[in-house]
This record gives sequence, C-alpha cells and structure tokens, in this order.
Amino acid sequence: MIHIKTPEQIELMRHAGRISAKVLRKTGEMVRPGITTLELDRFAENLIRIEGARPAFLGYSGFKGSICASVNDQIVHGIPHKDVRLNEGDIISIDTGAVLEGWYGDNAATFAVGEISADAQRLLQVTECAMWAGIAAAMAGNRLGDIGHAVQTVSEDAGFGVVREYVGHGIGRHMHEDPNVPNFGRRGQGIKLKAGMVLAIEPMINMGDYTTRGPFEDGWIVYTADGSLSAHFERTVAVSVEGPPEILTKE
Repeated sequence: MIHIKTPEQIELMRHAGRISAKVLRKTGEMVRPGITTLELDRFAENLIRIEGARPAFLGYSGFKGSICASVNDQIVHGIPHKDVRLNEGDIISIDTGAVLEGWYGDNAATFAVGEISADAQRLLQVTECAMWAGIAAAMAGNRLGDIGHAVQTVSEDAGFGVVREYVGHGIGRHMHEDPNVPNFGRRGQGIKLKAGMVLAIEPMINMGDYTTRGPFEDGWIVYTADGSLSAHFERTVAVSVEGPPEILTKE
C-alpha cells in the first residue's frame, strides 16, 4: 500500500531529512586516505544522536552499522569495519539515515578518497546527474516509469550499467515502503505519481556491466559482477501538488 503523506507529516519528515543530510555532509567531509569505515560510522552515529535522532540502519534486520559504507566495487550495504581502511584513489558510497519522532530520512552520496582517476570522477558525476534527472521526473501526473527512464537514459548514454536488483523506495514511518522505484523503465509506464507521495530516489550505477554478485556470508554487501567501480547517490523527495518535488534531505 502506498501511503500519501499529509503536509503535517511531510513537515515532520523535513526534520528527519535535515538531520540525515547534515550527517551525510559532515561524514563525507571526514573521508580521507587512512581513515577506517568504522571511524566514519562512529562519527555519523554520534552526530545523529547529538541531533536528537537515532540511526535508521543500526539493527535494521541485523545490520551492524549506523551507515552503509560501500567501497569501490561494492554497490550498496557495505558494513563499516575497523579493518576497512580507505586508500588514495578509492571511492566510497556513504548512505545515512535518521529517525526522528518515528519518521525517516534517507540519503547517500559517493565520495572521492583523495585524488581519483578521471574515469572514476566521471562515474560520480554521471550518477549524481542521473539522480537529479530522476528527481526532476517525480512530478504529480507523471508515471513511476518516468523516473526510471530518466535515470537509465542519463546513465546508459554515458556508457554505464544501471543496477536492476536494487532500487529506490517509498519512505515514511518505515524506511522501506511501497512503491519500489526502479532506476530503469519506460516513460509513461507504472503507477501515476500523486502529491504527498514520498520517495527515496537512488541510482546505483556501475562503470561496467549492470549485473551484481552477492550478498555472501555477511548477508549484506553487494558487488559488481565484473569488479568495476560503482557509485550511488540518493535523496528523499516529496511529490508536490505542482512543479518539481521537494527535497526533504537538505539542511
């Protein structure tokens, strides 16, 4: 079931979104060669709690971190660990979520660790552009397929692979709600978007093939099948009565 949020509920989600956005920005500023993903995780958790919220991911279906920290060929759901130390030239997707008064905010970005290759930088730029293209399509009266089509067009026109198995989602009092929001699709297909729908739009784009492998024994981390780099960007948005959606994960 798709839950249409009232203006009052969207206002509450703005507060959770603001915290998630601040934590993502500040944690991203901590990224540097030599830091561990566990150090990033502890920094993010502490900041979430200082802001009066709780980490959305910690304990979710047994997940052990407060952030997802996915390095290089890890697409999503990287588990923070003291032995995962970032190196010059890596890229890392950081996904942060906060719960405030029962409402969720969820966002992600991929960061460069020091100087990265021109190809890696282009992957980050295209993936972020694909996210914004998908967000621009999230207008009342459009169809769900319009979002996926926009993301897919930007990504595949650049020669990159669009992950199929993992998608965006509705969000509200639960981190994952209906509908699923694929990053591929046909224009004009799928459910009609309505004002008050709140969606987490999150392209996961591979430098190589779109296929994945995993998760393995940890039950979480997903990798590119061909070992190529992967980037991930995400914002939580509310479909407006008219015009473009409102970005809820912003400071």
